[in-house]
Amino acid sequence: MRSRYSAFVLDRLPYLLDTWHPSTRPAALEPNPPDLKWLGLAIKKALVQDADHATVEFVARSRQAGRAHRLHELSRFVRENGRWYYVDGDLD
Repeated sequence: MRSRYSAFVLDRLPYLLDTWHPSTRPAALEPNPPDLKWLGLAIKKALVQDADHATVEFVARSRQAGRAHRLHELSRFVRENGRWYYVDGDLD
């Protein structure tokens, strides 16, 4: 999760796509708007359901055009061939 947040901050779109599970991966991602500033990531909870499934609850904060934003998500991950992939998430 932390590596994906860092990739969002740095606009490392190929990394984000590479760590996204093929079953839910979008065809492309848009780069961050020029005035978007990421302010931080807080991991609230990480749970391992079994050897190949996990969830991470996080809050990511940002500011754009002088307005603060808060992204609260419960993300689902799956491990395949030893690699973890983001599958999807529920926004709160």
